[in-house]
Amino acid sequence: MRLRHFFTAASICAAASLATACAGDRLSGPPASGGDASLSVASPNGSVGVTVGAPVTYDATKGGTAFSAGGQDSLQYTITFDGTSNGLSAQGGMVVGQPQAPGVTWAIIVASDAAGHTARDRFAMVAFKPGLQTPALPPAPFHYAESAALPAHFRAMLDGTSVAGTDNTPADNAITDAGAALGRVLFYDPRLSANDGLSCAGCHNQALGFSDGPVQSVGFAGGLTRRHSPGLANGRFYSRGHFFWDERAATLEDQALTPIQDAHEMGLTLDDLTAKLEATLYYPPLFAAAFGTPEVTSDRVSRAIAQFVRSMVSKDSRYDRAFTAGGTPNFGAVFTAQEQEGEQLFRSAACASCHTTVAQVSDSIHNIGLDAVSTDTGAGRGAFKAPSLRNVAVRRRFMHDGRFTTLEQVVEFFNSGVQPNPDLDPRLRGADGSPKRLGLSAGQRSALVAFLKTLTDSTFLSAPELANPFAPAGGLPPPPGTSGVTVTMQASAYHPAALTVAPGTVVTWTNLDNLDHSATFDSPSVGATPIFMSGSQRLTMPTTPGTYHYQCAIHGLAMQGTVIVR
Repeated sequence: MRLRHFFTAASICAAASLATACAGDRLSGPPASGGDASLSVASPNGSVGVTVGAPVTYDATKGGTAFSAGGQDSLQYTITFDGTSNGLSAQGGMVVGQPQAPGVTWAIIVASDAAGHTARDRFAMVAFKPGLQTPALPPAPFHYAESAALPAHFRAMLDGTSVAGTDNTPADNAITDAGAALGRVLFYDPRLSANDGLSCAGCHNQALGFSDGPVQSVGFAGGLTRRHSPGLANGRFYSRGHFFWDERAATLEDQALTPIQDAHEMGLTLDDLTAKLEATLYYPPLFAAAFGTPEVTSDRVSRAIAQFVRSMVSKDSRYDRAFTAGGTPNFGAVFTAQEQEGEQLFRSAACASCHTTVAQVSDSIHNIGLDAVSTDTGAGRGAFKAPSLRNVAVRRRFMHDGRFTTLEQVVEFFNSGVQPNPDLDPRLRGADGSPKRLGLSAGQRSALVAFLKTLTDSTFLSAPELANPFAPAGGLPPPPGTSGVTVTMQASAYHPAALTVAPGTVVTWTNLDNLDHSATFDSPSVGATPIFMSGSQRLTMPTTPGTYHYQCAIHGLAMQGTVIVR
């Protein structure tokens, strides 16, 4: 949906039904040096939302009401821009032009009177990418607070602790329905990136347990993240409270703002972030519902996202269904013999000493001997925090550097590949100091993998309250008289990744990610779809039989597919 243009701050306030003054109050200041109280800002400009490529004519004087002239009738206005003007220019008190790219342009309007007094107001002109969608939310929020209640086996003690005992929710940011609902919208909204092309979900996909497919996730401008994106399920349960593989964020609230500000990931300053959200009509009411007033602050953004992430509790896997209402397990009633053997091995082989509780959450940071010499020191001395093992079987890569692509590889590493790193965790050292390896048989390794697959929670992976609220727009059907097939873009991958079609078939790509993707073929005879965020795009396959390879212009070889024409 194309965002509407609002050319007065008053209309922005009215459209959002704000009960308080516009966000421009935050940006305006006292009269400039040498100014006088007889000339002051009376009605500050709020953040102004415009659309890339669309003409802009914005009256920053607000019809002469932006400044109080102390009884004088005539004021002179000048407007200057901080940094690049992004295709905008000033004509007296008007901002005009045509924005060239998504971004935030900060403008300063200065009013001066005949006596030489001045006053100024600083505000943001926010240029949004065309075609951005609005979220489709239920009339009443999902019951996040209620769903956050823990089942009996999460509250029961195991080896001296419980899942509930590892909860890192702070007393001043408990999960609320409205707070998590706001967090969900923020989590999936590409407006939180500098070019409106990447959301938090771009690196944390629900279908992958809120992990990602590539070794390193792709940032808003094509740059790569430092490490593989970990799964977020049960992130609420980590008693140390720190986040990221290297624990550099002291709390989940701190973590939530870090990728947004990272130059390679989402590329926004916090001032630009709040300006963009203030200029987006659906946010002030969501902030008011969550926090009591429509004011948008980075602190509130971090708290809302943290509430949503803490609501990602995985508790309905086949493993969970083996527990009785009283919290005791009856694995024989649910598991196969092989899965039962794997569950016993998980405990007897000491896997559970690091992946603790019935939520299989990390107890601390560990150096597990991935390499004899640590090239990435992590949280120090090559130690890393591990995500919960819930939904581990649907992830595409494992470890902080994404080096393993199957659970079988992970189990084989612990079985025979632990390296003699000088900082190797004591739990992985034998009595003589050498690496401790599991030494399992092929059957035992298969049993352990079978058990890990019981941790898949299909309810969690498809939960509507955790899903993308920005519903993709419907694509056009294939032209009449042609046979068509569809490839979906989801979890930053093509589904199916390979297909066989007849010559001249129309292939439709439907983007379900709400992220920038394309289908760019190596062969110029096929060409490429445009880069698009939602909806569908079509290409007609050649009449010449052959194998045609393509990839995403944003994700490169990390997202590729093949069409065989025959």
